[in-house]
Amino acid sequence: MIRDEALRLFAEHGPDAVSVRQIAAAAGVSAALVVHHFGSKEALREVVDHHVLETFDAMLTEMTGEQAPDLYDPAATGSLVEAVLRHLPPDSPMPAYLRRMLLTDSEAGKELFAKIFAVSEGMLAALSEAGMAAPGADPAVRAAFLMANDLAVLLLRDRLTEVLGVDPLSQEGMARWAAEVLAVYARGLSPSLEVGDAS
Repeated sequence: MIRDEALRLFAEHGPDAVSVRQIAAAAGVSAALVVHHFGSKEALREVVDHHVLETFDAMLTEMTGEQAPDLYDPAATGSLVEAVLRHLPPDSPMPAYLRRMLLTDSEAGKELFAKIFAVSEGMLAALSEAGMAAPGADPAVRAAFLMANDLAVLLLRDRLTEVLGVDPLSQEGMARWAAEVLAVYARGLSPSLEVGDAS
């Protein structure tokens, strides 16, 4: 499919480095057919943006419909990363495309970032109401902090894979990552609060 091949190429190389001819060749069609269906590469990019926004919007809607996650259960983190792992195949180009969207000045990227922040605020409020987390002196900043930590796994996926020796978006990587993140969120970094500490 033309849209899916464009998504893959845009994610790998960036939209500016990909030509209509490359997209057509990857999709097994002529460049003229791509232009006929979409008008231009920019119009095709807008279609790809819309598809990615719809996909992540569905994930975010699902997250906001869930109950407040158990801070001690790595399988119920309520995070965007966990949603990506659950809904997208391991070889999906969407996480890489999301990274490009969020790090550029595109309207689609701004829209998605605002939605992710709203979900983070809602999750923090739900946890606070359930007595599972404190909203902090500045709930907006705390929600942004939690969101930034979550997004870091997507934005720095390749570098994290290099230093950890495992893809953080794999089942094994997510299990390791979630266990440590939840331990820090629940107990802080104090050595006296580590699990199994006699004190």
